[in-house]
Amino acid sequence: MNARRTELARLVDDYRAKMEQALDFLWKHPETGYTEWESHRYLKKAWEALGYTVTEAGNIPGFYVDVEMEKPGPTVAIMGELDALDIANHPCSVNGMNHSCGHCAQGAAMLGVAAAFSHPEARKGLSGRIRLMMVPAEELIQLDFREKLRQEGTIHFFGGKAEFIYRGFFDGVDISVMVHTGNMKEEGMIGCNKGMVGIIAKTFTFTGKSSHAGGSPFAGINAEYAAMLGLNACNALRETFQDKDHIRFHPIVHGVTSAVNIIPNELSLESYVRGLTYPAIIRENEKINRALAGAALSMGANLIMHDRAGYVPEDHDTELMKLTEEVSVDLVGRENVFFNYGHYSSGSSDFGDLTSIMPGVQFRANGSVGTGHGTDYYIKDFDRACMNSAKAQVLLADALLSDGAGKALSIIRNYKPLFPNTKAYIEYLDGLNKDFTAVTYNKDGTAAVRYR
Repeated sequence: MNARRTELARLVDDYRAKMEQALDFLWKHPETGYTEWESHRYLKKAWEALGYTVTEAGNIPGFYVDVEMEKPGPTVAIMGELDALDIANHPCSVNGMNHSCGHCAQGAAMLGVAAAFSHPEARKGLSGRIRLMMVPAEELIQLDFREKLRQEGTIHFFGGKAEFIYRGFFDGVDISVMVHTGNMKEEGMIGCNKGMVGIIAKTFTFTGKSSHAGGSPFAGINAEYAAMLGLNACNALRETFQDKDHIRFHPIVHGVTSAVNIIPNELSLESYVRGLTYPAIIRENEKINRALAGAALSMGANLIMHDRAGYVPEDHDTELMKLTEEVSVDLVGRENVFFNYGHYSSGSSDFGDLTSIMPGVQFRANGSVGTGHGTDYYIKDFDRACMNSAKAQVLLADALLSDGAGKALSIIRNYKPLFPNTKAYIEYLDGLNKDFTAVTYNKDGTAAVRYR
């Protein structure tokens, strides 16, 4: 690295002890989406100790600060995520939650990024602004809870970045950057794929009729059996999913609310339909809805369906990826950096909501072991997961905003977003929300089925 980059990396190194403390705190205080208040308060206090004035989201966790450079120019957002997972059987779970997602390492790394740019020498010669953010609710979980928040008017979207977009926190931002914690079994120390798939989030309830399970089961309509038929019908569709579309459907059952001697009259489930493009997601979601509705009809049951906008397919800007790769190679060496410009992960992130309206890149710092979202997940290598993450983001911001922000301006000029503006993005996602009862039974013995 040249003298400038070596000095920027040193500014992160100087804050190592505080970053280690942050990782330890966040690991021991996991909180799921839109409840991350302990994490919010801890990191807010740490950022304020660096001299920043924090703008808070208010009625939900999350905050940001704007760091002005020496000269005017574009705005780059660099962010980390606050939330954890509900995974009660992890050995380190607290109140049923754990950071098996690696977001705790992001929080620690962001503290290093904030520390570096609190120094005037880090901002010297740069043009524009850096918006540093801690965002809630990346994991698309606890859908009933988020729907309740939506109905109350607390949130508009389930995902934290989508909600921040809706609230205007990304207004004026031109480029977005984030590092996710990666697994050490993956190649190298730093990596990146071209993007991820998008999501429609689903909650659906099969309804039937209760009766005595032993004395008069014939008088009931078994909602559980209807659900089992529906899931089997969906499984029979899997061979119709095209590989190029990266379709995923993985439902979970919430369970019945009746005793064992009662024919269950209700069974609720939730799932996603994931895919690489919206046309593919919408097409396969309708097929799945049709299969579920048909199963309800076959049992004389019904189906109450709720589809919600989840995450937009994520597509990283190629020019921004190349710049990210260059600074990563300079940081850790060519042999430790693996970028794949043609591969899309079948996982999902609300970072895709950002890439749908601006150029962005979400790359990996590989420092964890075990299975992501699993009971054996841990942050193993602090230097890889946190220090490399923070340094790479600082170096990337410097590369974007140096020399009159020439690199940033070129990326912004050449990018073609999925949506022309935030208004179009919000309108499209709102149009994905659907609520309907699938089957209408008529007195003449016919029925009408709705699946979209």
